[in-house]
Amino acid sequence: MQIRLHDVGGQMLRVGVRRGEHPALLLFNGIGASIELFAPLLDALPGPEAIMFDVPGVGGSPAPTLPYRPWTLALLTARLLDQLGYAQVDVLGVSWGGALAQQFAFQHGERCRRLILAATSPGHLMVPGKLPVLLKMVTPRRYKDPDYMQRIAGDIYGGTFRGSSKGTSARVREHLRHVRWSSDYGYYLQLIAGLGWSSLPWLRLLRQPTLVMAGTDDPIVPMVNARILTRLIPDARLVTVNDGHLFLVTSARHSAVVIDGFLK
Repeated sequence: MQIRLHDVGGQMLRVGVRRGEHPALLLFNGIGASIELFAPLLDALPGPEAIMFDVPGVGGSPAPTLPYRPWTLALLTARLLDQLGYAQVDVLGVSWGGALAQQFAFQHGERCRRLILAATSPGHLMVPGKLPVLLKMVTPRRYKDPDYMQRIAGDIYGGTFRGSSKGTSARVREHLRHVRWSSDYGYYLQLIAGLGWSSLPWLRLLRQPTLVMAGTDDPIVPMVNARILTRLIPDARLVTVNDGHLFLVTSARHSAVVIDGFLK
């Protein structure tokens, strides 16, 4: 993968591009996560060209001057695609990035061929996880304190992160290895961007063939949210994965097979 800084309308973005087959796959990441987190999935999905970037204030992208909203990030993404020379892409969004993927597919529908929504929801009007889980997500402490992450990983991510075995500890260490932490400010900008945002009013207007993927043991985004997305998006189908919130990473091979089949 080639990783470079791009100036997009005055905002520097750290962008990764992996050459491959077209159409390219544009990936939007979860909250606080840098492009490195997609490494296990991309290793298992060798076919399509892949494009991803650290949102402003996360990973290697400098913080913006002003806060942003999903629609402004979607516009920034379209300008980045213009710079890179992509007229149309497939789009995958996971967790927080799933909201951005929905916004991009709605706002720039002609540029989104197919849509994949993983471990995500319709936004502010979602069916939330349990309060103790959400409170642990309010701060970025888990990214900065490995011991704390070891203690709470099972509670917030579920699936293969549950338990106290050596294997679980190894998965937590592997997860942290794929996170390039930047700043608390960038994390809170992402939280603020999601306040009040919801795709429910316009989900029925999405025309892209859509794959909705959900973990059966997801404490952050209960699976009922995936069923809501599937019900409201006209051309959508649901695939469940017997894992937790991070199934794209912890069940990368299985996820890649499903995604590859859908894209082809």
